[in-house]
Amino acid sequence: MSNLDLAPEPSACGGRGFVVAEPVRELLSPRRVKLGESTEVRRLLPNLGRRMIGAWAFVDHYGPDDIADEPGMQVPPHPHIGLQTVSWLHEGEVLHRDSTGSLQTIRPRQLGLMTAGRAISHSEESPKPHARYLHGAQLWVALPDEHRHTDPHFEYHANLPTVTAPGLTATVILGTLDGTTSPGTTYTPLLGADLTLAEGTRTHLPLDPDFEYGVLSMSGSVHVDGVPVTPGSMLYLGCGRTSLPLHADSDASIMLLGGEPFAEELIMWWNFVGRTQEEIEGAREEWMRGSRFGEVKGYEGDRLLAPELPSVPLKPRGRVR
Repeated sequence: MSNLDLAPEPSACGGRGFVVAEPVRELLSPRRVKLGESTEVRRLLPNLGRRMIGAWAFVDHYGPDDIADEPGMQVPPHPHIGLQTVSWLHEGEVLHRDSTGSLQTIRPRQLGLMTAGRAISHSEESPKPHARYLHGAQLWVALPDEHRHTDPHFEYHANLPTVTAPGLTATVILGTLDGTTSPGTTYTPLLGADLTLAEGTRTHLPLDPDFEYGVLSMSGSVHVDGVPVTPGSMLYLGCGRTSLPLHADSDASIMLLGGEPFAEELIMWWNFVGRTQEEIEGAREEWMRGSRFGEVKGYEGDRLLAPELPSVPLKPRGRVR
């Protein structure tokens, strides 16, 4: 998925100077962003209060939207460098195309994982015909310096492992939860999990105290460490936790995101994650010129043009707060 802001602000991310080394409860409010003609997303990361959670650098939550008489998701071909994209659905389907030749329809609780590496371009669209409802999340993972120039590739995992407990089913999207590991490729210590809770469930989820964590509420009513988290909002939890108390007031679903705090300082602008202004400028120029990022074949429509760079210098810094 693309950042479709016409004037995207550069986001200085990473660095461990502002990582909270103890448990906290910071409720993050989303920013609403239009994504094409018929889809509006709630952007949780980057946020004014929190730029990253581990290597997770971008989180959009969308839906549930009734798209029965709408085109649904329509994101034209656009470029990426220095990151992985994670497509995650609760309802609907998304057709993924990319410049490596991948063509895949992604359905609920199936993992579409694209590693941009040195350069890739892709599109995402609701198939024709498509299901009535669309509900999901799109997430980006920043790649560390030693892997950010790797060859681009796409992974599709239709069946992911689960962890179960009374009233709880956790699908492991990336990383390891309670000894269960996803087949998705990761490049830093990381966790992504989708948790479904039945009404009335009270449980404690095991955590790694060296990770920082956040919880995105997808649906229903749930208290996370005593804090009510409503759909489309995120609770940042800090580090130093060995378990997480959860209480579902209704049937509910949340995403648990975590990881070892990302040490490197980054610049994230538009659809690029880099280290210097020159790198970002070069990627933009190469996309506009039509080189480096390859071609997305089969998409009916024009590719996205890059917005203008801001007039202020782009400087990598540590994360905010």
